Amino acid sequence: MHKLGKLTNEELDGLILSRIKHTRPEVVIRPHIGEDCAALDLNGRLCVLSSDPITAAEKGAGRIAVNVACNDIASAGARPIGLMVTLLLPPDIERKEIIEVADDICEAAGELGVDIIGGHTEVTDAVNWIVISSTVIGCPIDRMIPTGGASAGDKLIMTKTAGIEGTLIIAHDYQDRLEAILKPEDWETLEEMKRALSVIPEGCLAAEAGASAMHDATEGGVLGAAYEMAQASGLGVKIKLEDIPLCGLTARICAYLDINPYRLIASGCMLIASKNEKRLIAALEKEGIKAAVIGEFTPDGRMLIQKDGHTEKLDPPDRDELYKLKEK
Repeated sequence: MHKLGKLTNEELDGLILSRIKHTRPEVVIRPHIGEDCAALDLNGRLCVLSSDPITAAEKGAGRIAVNVACNDIASAGARPIGLMVTLLLPPDIERKEIIEVADDICEAAGELGVDIIGGHTEVTDAVNWIVISSTVIGCPIDRMIPTGGASAGDKLIMTKTAGIEGTLIIAHDYQDRLEAILKPEDWETLEEMKRALSVIPEGCLAAEAGASAMHDATEGGVLGAAYEMAQASGLGVKIKLEDIPLCGLTARICAYLDINPYRLIASGCMLIASKNEKRLIAALEKEGIKAAVIGEFTPDGRMLIQKDGHTEKLDPPDRDELYKLKEK
């Protein structure tokens, strides 16, 4: 039996990617480990596409679904234009719940300037809560920026804080487990996190500032995303754990529930490879987006992390910490 969450990179490659055949010359970016998007050359115009499901969240899943899918497009240096949404609904769902999710999706899409252009709805006993799958179509702002475009010596820059999406999901879906530690003012912090879910602003800025690679930190958190960037680029990476920004609320929740905030789903946080980190961070902070250098890409292929004065091996992405809560 498989664990909950994404397939491991080894499973994904061995069970699925190795079986895909490529025949169409229009396909510019094809599926491989760590790559967020596909790209098609349609008579000289690049079209960028990405698809993502939301299965681990219940409350606020509509907003998360829109932002997560659009973030993938932004991480490729593109601007999202249209969104196709599939809703799989359990038989016992109430009309008000469907309306709530639909309003959530429409509101989030409107805020991002993205049109909902189609999709599918279905009531099925194959699910026991709403499952949302979104496919986004976009166009590059200037050029395509792949996950695997980093060069040795590039600095690894991170925006905002670790575990943003995971903190939101846990606080809303597991509120009963957090009664002992949540404070009234924490809900203001959570509202700020909700507004920080999109990485479209930093994606646009980084593309214009000459970023060599980008990757949004979703399942597997910041450390999983950093590993995937290095692997996709054919490089190593050395990360300093103490330099990874972490919100106090996230740290408190993760400590209380005994989960790793650096391996927690982190939509809202973008990882960027750049040769000119000072220029990029200045451009981001000018627009009110906090950013920090957390590591560097290396030519030796070794994945390393420094913590508590020691250097150790950085493990590849495993299932997200969020899924551990479902088993407790």
